[in-house]
Amino acid sequence: MPSRERPPTCRSLPPVQKIRIPRRPGVAVDRPEPLLDAYVNLSAPLALLSVFKPTTRGRWDLVSPFAITALSAIGVMFIYSAQFSTNLSNWITQLVWLAAGAAIYVAVSLVDYRIWLSVGHYFYFACMIPLVLVLIEIPGIITPRFGAQRWLDLGFFTFQPSETAKVAVLLFTASILIRSPVGTLRQSLDVLGKLALAVGLPMFLILLQPDLKSVIVLPPMVFSMLYVSKLSTRFFAGAMGAFLLVVGLVAWDNYSYVKYMESNNLDFHRQKGSYESQSWFPLKDYQRNRILTFAAPDVIDPAGTGAAWNLKQSLISVGSGGLTGKGWTQGTQAQLGYLPPAVAHNDFIFSVIAEEMGLLGSFTVLSLFGLMMFNGIRIAGLARDRFGTLLALGVTVLFGVHVFVNIAMTIGLVPITGIPLPFISYGGSFVLSCCLLQGLVQSVYRFRKDIT
Repeated sequence: MPSRERPPTCRSLPPVQKIRIPRRPGVAVDRPEPLLDAYVNLSAPLALLSVFKPTTRGRWDLVSPFAITALSAIGVMFIYSAQFSTNLSNWITQLVWLAAGAAIYVAVSLVDYRIWLSVGHYFYFACMIPLVLVLIEIPGIITPRFGAQRWLDLGFFTFQPSETAKVAVLLFTASILIRSPVGTLRQSLDVLGKLALAVGLPMFLILLQPDLKSVIVLPPMVFSMLYVSKLSTRFFAGAMGAFLLVVGLVAWDNYSYVKYMESNNLDFHRQKGSYESQSWFPLKDYQRNRILTFAAPDVIDPAGTGAAWNLKQSLISVGSGGLTGKGWTQGTQAQLGYLPPAVAHNDFIFSVIAEEMGLLGSFTVLSLFGLMMFNGIRIAGLARDRFGTLLALGVTVLFGVHVFVNIAMTIGLVPITGIPLPFISYGGSFVLSCCLLQGLVQSVYRFRKDIT
């Protein structure tokens, strides 16, 4: 019989050598980030209800809630103080909005933030509807105020659609960036095209109201999210060039505005609106007056009794506070009406704080905002995926712009824009949107890890 050869054993097989693929030094290998873990499966029965399980993440971040609570308490105190001599009770209404905002904050925090990848686009288009409706004059529901149509009067609540539009832009921008590859020039242009439509539509609708203050806070938020998405640096160079071009156009438009008003012997305050039909630039005359109040106050209001009045009184308020201030409800600028009651409790509430609590009180407010924003950046770094990082970073930058512009305008560093101070300025829609946004950051922290 022929002898059978035994198959080679494992010991007799030659060892397998590892093959290394050579690569050029200094060239990093980009590994695409898996996107599947960023989605929430909504196909399973009752999957929506599962995101409300508080046991999913029992540990809460306490830093931001502490800062939010402290800022809200300060806000209520100084809304009361700003209206002390007028016997108005907006501070009570603010307490109601804060209570509603706290409920929204907790509810959003309990929901896994990744669900917004599945429903964010529905939320975006739902927010576009009131932005369109607010442009239609409907007696009793949509009525112009101060030359603008920004509010929906729902009877028990006056709703400002531009506040929810900020949340919609944040969610939709993050959703686009997480779903779209960014690397090559073609991919970057594709992403920019999508974002131009997604961000440009609400900005255009808000400008039609007009509401410039709600528009200027969106680009910094979007650019910060693009930056961490590793978009080509050539885009940011081009964006800087476009920004400088816009600044140049605004400067030329205001120069032409001054020449037109002076050549026709028109008053900047009493006859504002006269130049709007003469210019192609999409600014209202009251907006031009605000810019000129910052850039050339002696031209727009030499006596300081017109367009420059609010800024002048705000500077007196901040400067007269000293180290410790004049005491709660003891500020003369707000109590005597020099700081107009229409703006003292919202746009210029920091001036009231600086006058009554002085440098120490102002530093306390700035420290609380710094703590909240530093914590937001920390949570962005702890996020489990890129979507969470984009959400936390976008919210933090949005709040940073609000804080910087509001405080800077009260001390004359930037033109007056009417941007409110988060959790301190009076306003229902603004308080609710701030609580929703901070709830998203808390959700990113709570769901930063899977619980097995």
